[in-house]
Amino acid sequence: MGATELKLDLLRILNKIDNEQLLRAIYDFLKQSENAEEGQIWKTLTQEQRKEVYESYEESEDDDNLTDWELIKKKYECKFLLLHEPNETLTQSLII
Repeated sequence: MGATELKLDLLRILNKIDNEQLLRAIYDFLKQSENAEEGQIWKTLTQEQRKEVYESYEESEDDDNLTDWELIKKKYECKFLLLHEPNETLTQSLII
């Protein structure tokens, strides 16, 4: 999935959200990332956390350790729908 597809997907997901508190949290996170100096977050990590990041990166090089993006989106879209649009029929059909 390229950058353009990711942006479109993010916009699609954001347009479905009506919860102002959730939108504010997403906005604040993105704004903080936008304004952050490169490497600023890395500097806040402990040595153990940095080690975990490196290990995760190395593990991600093996395709067997990765989860298909479409499966992840489906899983979290379903959970999002369950939280924000409770519906007994929907709930029963989306059990993961």
